[in-house]
Amino acid sequence: MVTFKHLLQALFLVLPVLLLPERGASEQVHNNFSSNVIRSRELITGCNLFQGRWVIDDSYPLYESSTCPFIDPEFDCLKFGRPDKQYLKFSWRPDSCNLPRFSGSDFLKKWSGKKIMFVGDSLSLNMWESLACMIHASVPNSKTSYVRQESLSSVTFQDYGVTLLLYRSPYLVDITREKIGRVLKLGSIQQGNAWKGMDMLVFNSWHWWTHKGKAQSWDYIQDGSTISKDMNRLVAFYKGMTTWARWVDQNVDPAKTKVFFQGISPTHYQGREWKSPSKDCNGEQQPLAGSIYPAGNPPEVEVVKKVLSRIKKPVFLLDITTLSQLRKDAHPSAYSGDHAGVDCSHWCLPGLPDTWNELLYAALVM
Repeated sequence: MVTFKHLLQALFLVLPVLLLPERGASEQVHNNFSSNVIRSRELITGCNLFQGRWVIDDSYPLYESSTCPFIDPEFDCLKFGRPDKQYLKFSWRPDSCNLPRFSGSDFLKKWSGKKIMFVGDSLSLNMWESLACMIHASVPNSKTSYVRQESLSSVTFQDYGVTLLLYRSPYLVDITREKIGRVLKLGSIQQGNAWKGMDMLVFNSWHWWTHKGKAQSWDYIQDGSTISKDMNRLVAFYKGMTTWARWVDQNVDPAKTKVFFQGISPTHYQGREWKSPSKDCNGEQQPLAGSIYPAGNPPEVEVVKKVLSRIKKPVFLLDITTLSQLRKDAHPSAYSGDHAGVDCSHWCLPGLPDTWNELLYAALVM
């Protein structure tokens, strides 16, 4: 069994070779942009939105699940029997500033006539549905159109011409069907044509890179001209993310499109990570106090940050990992309407993804 320790060892053994900087002018670009990444993450106010703690706040939740028409059964914890409600009553408080209160009507006015696309896996679905619910709560009588399809879904607030799209792409890079089977191509993003023309892009990837056996959606993996049955998943993730970064650099005009990376959403399947005798998130009803998660950041977070430090176009990292790690109480656990067993991977709605969208909103308005 591959353990966290083994993954971490693989990261430090393999990635330093892969991540050696190119010399010359490109190294100067990398160094310059690294400082830009830091400035963008802390915003012009000098506030790190992602360093803080959870506090009880009776003004939450921002909407009722029963009145939002966009929530899938797998996230609708109250509908499917979750008895406790305290998890709904927490807000995120950064140490060095106050988060602006989310205003759906303000969001719609500022993004009138625009298209916003979330690209990724079911954590993108979680965040997309959350934002749709948050906006809907502000303008409940606004006319909407709602389309759900396998690869592309949308919610349009027709009175404002604002469309929230969801493009399903768990790996961001392509999977093609060939004679040998399904091939995950680390160097190809043909599907990226569907992402063009957006006013905002919010990308996410990681969870599917760890899937194996029947849960794995490919049979072979292609790296350059080499096709193999498998490879180190962190290295594969790095290579795929590097291809995505190249796509952003070649296809995004920052004057027309804002780009965000959603950050790594954590799971809570190992109670020892937060020094608990519990097996997993089931039965957890309180966040962790303070601002530090005992197990620290998983290695995939460092892969994301390394890739973003080298990208030339501005990409804002929604660095939600640690603040989400503290919310061991916020998963559907046994109260998902469409997930067998205990779900400690996704998040209840209303719930934590609403905070992710509050942070997105803050990054846009602060």
